[in-house]
Amino acid sequence: MKKELRKRLLERRNALDAARLSAAAARHLAGFLRERGAREVLLYLPFRGELSPLELPALYPEARYHLPRTAPDGLTVHPFTSPRERHPYGFEQPAANAPRSDPRRLDAVVVPGLAFDRAGYRLGYGGGYYDRFLPTLPEATLRIGLVPAALVLERLPRDPWDARVGWLATEEGLLHATAPDN
Repeated sequence: MKKELRKRLLERRNALDAARLSAAAARHLAGFLRERGAREVLLYLPFRGELSPLELPALYPEARYHLPRTAPDGLTVHPFTSPRERHPYGFEQPAANAPRSDPRRLDAVVVPGLAFDRAGYRLGYGGGYYDRFLPTLPEATLRIGLVPAALVLERLPRDPWDARVGWLATEEGLLHATAPDN
């Protein structure tokens, strides 16, 4: 079910103007982070048409930014300015020898996803990295999905291990994720 849904949603996302939507969503997200005083923020390097959070450091320079790296045992966190390398799947990430950041110090995590539902569950690419990473963070850490409004769905298929975000940042603004209906 998720595989076929991914295919349909990728087609929908590929028809969108990611650069325009990214810029608008980043403006909303910068204001949201500023209002909440977020100082340590995990971003991601966009891949295959994902909305980009990379305007945030210019829009909200008061924060310190970090990037994730996929490792066999999950995600690791590294300073944004770390040297980078290309992952076998084609995206960039911090190099294996890059210094690490303490994920417990993060105030906010910007989470990529193909789509999210109104309860904050995401449809990713099937690796489960964020589903394992998000539950390890302090409860106060803001978890924010960055997604085009056209890819915020009423409800996505869910597995028991799926982790949710509390907020969705779109080109239209920030949406508070509703309580899951299980």
